[in-house]
Amino acid sequence: MIIQERAKKLLQWVLKKTNRKRVIFFLIVDGVLISLSMWIAFLLRFEAKIPMVYLANLWLFILISLFIKIFFLYLDGLYRVSWSYISTEGFFSLVKAVGCSSLIFSFIVLLLRNLPPFFGFPRSILIIDFSISLLFIGSFRIAKRMYLQIFKWPHPKESSVGKRALIVGAGGAGEQIVRDMLRKNSQCFPVGFIDDDPMKAGVSIHNVKVLGKCKDILSLAGYYNIESLLIAIPSATSKLIREIVRLGKEAKIQHIRIIPSLSELISGKVSLSDVREIQLEDLLGRDPVEIKVNNIKRFLKGKTVLVTGAGGSIGSELCRQILRFDPQKLIILDQDETSLFNIERNLRDLSHLEILPVVADVKNRCKMEGLFTQFHPQIIFHAAAYKHVSMMEAHPDEAVRNNIMGVLIIGEIAIKCGVEKFVLISTDKAVNPTSVMGATKRVAEFLCAELNGKSSARFLAVRFGNVLGSRGSVIPIFTEQIRKGGPLTITHSEMKRYFMTTSEAALLVLQAGAIGEGGEVFVLDMGEPVKIVDLARELIRLLGYESDVNIPITFIGIRPGEKLVETLFTEEENVVPTEYKKILMAKVNSNLRGKNLEDCLEGLNTLAERGDNSEIVEFLKEMVPGYRTNALMR
Repeated sequence: MIIQERAKKLLQWVLKKTNRKRVIFFLIVDGVLISLSMWIAFLLRFEAKIPMVYLANLWLFILISLFIKIFFLYLDGLYRVSWSYISTEGFFSLVKAVGCSSLIFSFIVLLLRNLPPFFGFPRSILIIDFSISLLFIGSFRIAKRMYLQIFKWPHPKESSVGKRALIVGAGGAGEQIVRDMLRKNSQCFPVGFIDDDPMKAGVSIHNVKVLGKCKDILSLAGYYNIESLLIAIPSATSKLIREIVRLGKEAKIQHIRIIPSLSELISGKVSLSDVREIQLEDLLGRDPVEIKVNNIKRFLKGKTVLVTGAGGSIGSELCRQILRFDPQKLIILDQDETSLFNIERNLRDLSHLEILPVVADVKNRCKMEGLFTQFHPQIIFHAAAYKHVSMMEAHPDEAVRNNIMGVLIIGEIAIKCGVEKFVLISTDKAVNPTSVMGATKRVAEFLCAELNGKSSARFLAVRFGNVLGSRGSVIPIFTEQIRKGGPLTITHSEMKRYFMTTSEAALLVLQAGAIGEGGEVFVLDMGEPVKIVDLARELIRLLGYESDVNIPITFIGIRPGEKLVETLFTEEENVVPTEYKKILMAKVNSNLRGKNLEDCLEGLNTLAERGDNSEIVEFLKEMVPGYRTNALMR
């Protein structure tokens, strides 16, 4: 009884994760196992009759082997690994450490082969010792995991703690989610997998079986009393997600959740903490973005990158995605200190790279010059802009100051300070604009084309439509209206807009920035425009209501500056494809109706300083091709 109690205490002591004693314990056990490996290797080689010449020097061979192997095990970080959850990467690190130490030992034997202790040293000993060392050290390290799997981790068929869940997707992401569920105090436990791959039918992962295909969700949910459905396919298309959600709701499953898409997963790995509710972006998004990671990495790695408007929807997502590509320094700039504080905190949770938050206004030339002199940014993503159409219709002077003069100030300083590349974030509202906001963004595109070629700095713009879920966009507004019981207010029944997710837009902006040579306006392929009323009805259904039954929809009329349907190109622009199917290039005609851009900018700035809003609108009409204030323009 006393022996069993002491053994139990020893086991508990060994199983503690963060303990200095644990490392010492591993060092001692490894020392014993490495010593045994060498001794057994000699016993096997000489059939248990070790010649005296080798037996006398066995202690020396063991000592050399011990020192080298412990050194490489430590060097590969194997004394910092939690072996409760040994992974494939951990196993390969172990093989590498033992293999490298055996190679070094072999080199020593070869180098000293003419000296007495090593004269005639059997080469087969080296191979036997490597094999036994790997077997002993590896077996010892997986012992803890085996113990937890047998005695500690719950078996799905036996556990009754938490919601009974089906996992859709038996790939790498599904395996990681189930592993997290089993080893943590999760609110769910996995009953089984769903996967359409016929090769995975009946396969068990961590004792959790693949029970069927997506079409079987309805029958399996009833048979196993499923309460939660988790979509664990990062590359799932919106069509597949919609079908799974439909089947889940038909099966009366209360909780349907999803892991982020590939473009949202910053680290590339997934865990239970990443699981979230289904969002409208998941149902309306398009196929996963295909990018050339190495291309973007060459563009950003080791560079000092500045993102203006970093607290906004696109700016913040650009920051998150940029961190994936190992910049030397990321400068995040915004005039809204609360937004900047929030994105800084989020970014520091994602990465240990140097992040420098700057509260500043891009229109403050003196402050911007000091910033560039101090930090020397090499790449600039200029996302700072006023974007709300109705607000800028009321304040054209502020639209000019921020959306045009802000670009001019940053652009001129970029040229002066030797910036490599300047990427302007533009909008589809710049095409044949019917609003002040759209017209100012169109001028900003012209300005980029004008600044390009004046120095080694390359200027380009990336134009795209609405971003799903951005602040002030229709989805947050509709969501708030639904929670208040309605009605949902839509300006026109035929109103259509292009949409894409923030992560998709940010990745494509980075890709366009990487391939841009300067002077281009890249246009992101937005797919087909979506009717706002259809989007509203989908959101109502997603939140568990019925349109026109629980939540009414009312049409309030088009506001000043709005179009029924946005366009991505003008008729004059020559659109050419790029090597990336979702990135097009527009050959922009920068003809300002015969006017000189520099003179136009000076005139606009003067009017903005005077606050002469009616004159600003008239000046923009004369300056920008296609600008008309017809709200019903199609």
